Amino acid sequence: MNLMEQTLKRCLWSLLALAVAVLTSGCASGRTLSATSWVRTGDALVDGRNAISNAPPKDKLLWQCRTAATAMRRGSVLEAKQILDAVILRIEGRFQGDRSARKARSLFGEESKKSFIGEPYERVMAYYYRGVIYWMDGEPDNARACFKSAMLQDSDAEKKEFAADYVLLDYLDGLATSKLAGDGSDSFKRALASAKTVPPPPLDSSANVLFFVEMGRGPTKYATGEYAQELRFRQGHSDSRVARIVVGNQTVIANALDDLSFQATTRGGRVMDHILANKAVFKSTTDTLGNVALISGLILSQNKGTQEAGLGIAAAGLLSKIISSATTPTADTRAWENLPQYLGFASAHLPPGQYSARIEFSDSSASPTARTTRLATFTVTDPRKDIVIFVSDQTQ
Repeated sequence: MNLMEQTLKRCLWSLLALAVAVLTSGCASGRTLSATSWVRTGDALVDGRNAISNAPPKDKLLWQCRTAATAMRRGSVLEAKQILDAVILRIEGRFQGDRSARKARSLFGEESKKSFIGEPYERVMAYYYRGVIYWMDGEPDNARACFKSAMLQDSDAEKKEFAADYVLLDYLDGLATSKLAGDGSDSFKRALASAKTVPPPPLDSSANVLFFVEMGRGPTKYATGEYAQELRFRQGHSDSRVARIVVGNQTVIANALDDLSFQATTRGGRVMDHILANKAVFKSTTDTLGNVALISGLILSQNKGTQEAGLGIAAAGLLSKIISSATTPTADTRAWENLPQYLGFASAHLPPGQYSARIEFSDSSASPTARTTRLATFTVTDPRKDIVIFVSDQTQ
């Protein structure tokens, strides 16, 4: 065997060994437990429960989030509470000991292979819903803690490049503080400053019936770019911008205070481009270098004097292209897609008695001719204790 053949053999064996190592690393990150099949009933709550039990572990939190929102709208508050407690526990401990997350952060792991943890606006909503339930249970202090935690999810606590700008979170922080005999004026000022269209209602610590209102369908995700590495959002939609609430001899208005599509596409009010640039640039660079090396190597190998060096360069080029093909910059487009588009709030003063509230959803003109109507019945026994009503214009 001459020198050229020996060199070629060494190059090929080295290339094969490295290629196997790279591809094994890439493939390993893609291994997930397949979902156990179950019969889909078409009932969002039943199917959500089944998905939590049977979907791949990496998607469990996503299904928990979706199912919690459905349970809230069905009035299954206890179930929503239990699910959200599990969700928040997972958010608080995110990435700790999560092998799939570590692999997804590597150059050869797919984002969609990691355990779903959601974008900031999705994590915010887990805390928001839990805060509403705490208030339902007569615990405004814990509700306030949840709203504060939600604000942290929307802010950059480490670099302090941007702050949370949800109107309703600051407003509810201030309202809970006022009800707990504190001064909620600073939180209210922040809520006013963040308001984009209509301001929140004045803080009224004496109001004893609180209406948490949500409207429409929130944003969804999609990917763009050469390698589908750019995570972007489709605007949500809502026919409603206002909820007109008639209860007893009072009429109160819940305006859309927060827009989740806006929150999904901004941080601190600044538009964000969600791009996995490091992976995309690496993939493009290694592919280009591979092309250059292959062409150069093949040209050099045609000459006996440079044949050995040419084969080595060609082998390196081929390896570079293998590494490029194993790099997976594709953005994760899994979404908590049954979130609302708008969040609103209103409150009322009611003496003891039984009530049936009529909630009329309409466009921004607040016309009495509502496109959607909901009814809520409740009893006020002690006017010093808050009654919390959660209502959505979406049926699930």
